[in-house]
Amino acid sequence: MKFLRNVLSTVVGVFLSIILLFIFFFAFMAIVSAIGGDGTVKVKEKSILKLDLDRLIKDHAYAVSPFEESFGFADPTMGLDDIVQAIEYAETDERIKGISIQDGFVIAGIAQTKAIRDALLKFKESGKFIYAYGDFYSQKDYYLGSAADSIFINPQGEMDFRGLSSEVIYLKDLQEKSGIKMEVIRHGKYKSAVEPFLENEMSEANREQISVFLQSIWNEMLAEIGDSRSLSTQQLNEIADELGARSPELAIENRIIDGVSYMDEYEALLRKASDIEEDDDLRMVSIKDYIKKAKPDTDLDASKIAILYAQGEIMYAKGDEDIIGQVTMTKAIRKIKEDEDIKAVVLRVNSPGGSALASELIWREIELLKEEKPVIVSMGNVAASGGYYIACNADKIVAEPTTITGSIGVFGTLPNLKGLADKIGMNAEQVGTNERASGYSLFEPLSDDFRSYVKEGIEDIYSTFLKRVADGRGMTVAEVDSIAQGRVWAGTDAIKNGLVDELGGLDVALKLAAEAADLEEYRTVDYPKFKKDFFQELSASPLAKAKEKMIKEEIGDEAYEVLHRLKAISRQKGIQARLPFEINIK
Repeated sequence: MKFLRNVLSTVVGVFLSIILLFIFFFAFMAIVSAIGGDGTVKVKEKSILKLDLDRLIKDHAYAVSPFEESFGFADPTMGLDDIVQAIEYAETDERIKGISIQDGFVIAGIAQTKAIRDALLKFKESGKFIYAYGDFYSQKDYYLGSAADSIFINPQGEMDFRGLSSEVIYLKDLQEKSGIKMEVIRHGKYKSAVEPFLENEMSEANREQISVFLQSIWNEMLAEIGDSRSLSTQQLNEIADELGARSPELAIENRIIDGVSYMDEYEALLRKASDIEEDDDLRMVSIKDYIKKAKPDTDLDASKIAILYAQGEIMYAKGDEDIIGQVTMTKAIRKIKEDEDIKAVVLRVNSPGGSALASELIWREIELLKEEKPVIVSMGNVAASGGYYIACNADKIVAEPTTITGSIGVFGTLPNLKGLADKIGMNAEQVGTNERASGYSLFEPLSDDFRSYVKEGIEDIYSTFLKRVADGRGMTVAEVDSIAQGRVWAGTDAIKNGLVDELGGLDVALKLAAEAADLEEYRTVDYPKFKKDFFQELSASPLAKAKEKMIKEEIGDEAYEVLHRLKAISRQKGIQARLPFEINIK
């Protein structure tokens, strides 16, 4: 027995030693990686900035630790703020001769894409060139690429230019066949996040709102493309209707594309444009690397404007880089309020909404902050429902023309398994001390009594939501209700109905914040700030990241997004102020 105990203790000791060696090895490598280089990017004379946007673009990408970066555990993301800043820096960088937009498949929302496009148009004012090349152009890729001086496509390449569309999947029959049902309580005739659970066909109200905001976004895209390509909106719509860019030949004939070329021929054009000898290598610097260089000098003594990033779904939680939680947001807002050097705040919202309670708590902190400092909102791809709730009391609201906003409405969903339980022979019985002690059961039909209780809560929250918007926007509750009911608006329409003050990007919001604080010179600081524990990363990141990567590779990106969405739904708690549906504009 003693022998077995000794053997066991030896085995455990060896196992623990291996784990400790593994930990110290990774720690040592991470430290070496951090010390081994200062991240400086060498930019040679006559270089070309390569705009390869093949990573997920967030409004703000938080810095990763040396451990994550060294071993590939960091999410492949880029910050919109970093991209725009890098393009602006390249305007005056004498070593940068021009920009090449290539490698396509922009993974960003349309409002984010517009912000990058605007930065490119400003870059062109410096007199430097912009060329674009692709084997395939999606509509978003082409929208960005149309800012270039010349656009080229592979001779066998493809192009998608047909107009915008969005698809909603309806699940009523599936629920009846499976026995798994979502009980729905809502306010707002346009609050159609729950419509797929109730119907098999799209309602006219839903079809109307989707059609209106798609048309608004499409019109904005066509106007900008038309300005760059000297084509009218009518001409571009005719090309889209006739699929007049479905082949390189047709795209050239219809002046959508300037020419066809293989990559080596395109590179020859870049050499000529950057004044490099034919047999010399191109001096390309990736935007991902150039971002590390493009850090403008700042006056540390200057007054500050805080940029408070609210990106992701709103949840009653602590929050992280991808989730807006009231705990983290409250902490950040209070730190901003206490910092006397921060003279104004820009709240950058990119959120479809979420928990109504968390939205209210964040709204309250913004209200208190506004008493001390001017607050300007900048809206990204989407600032809807709860995302609009936390923005509505700002001094001014700025949105991109293509921003999705509004969706002032409330709903609640309760999963019900009664049908499935009956099919498989399962019966649940409840025992309680009082009439309503059992509350809601997954295995019993939703009672009229419980439905009325939830409905009462939803009506209360909707009324509060209307009042928050009315007070913040200087409107009556009736006026807000007339444009609310859960309806979604594009930025161009939101400015007409009073939900937005000005159209523009983050730069416009910063300008308004500086004016409100009477600042001529300032520097920006980003919030919230997230601290990462090294040993938590060490123990969790390898497994979590590896699992995520493996699942993505096995089922594909689109299926993974569906899985991610289902997981998000399972985390929802309480009544929701959320965007009416998952918008995937094609």
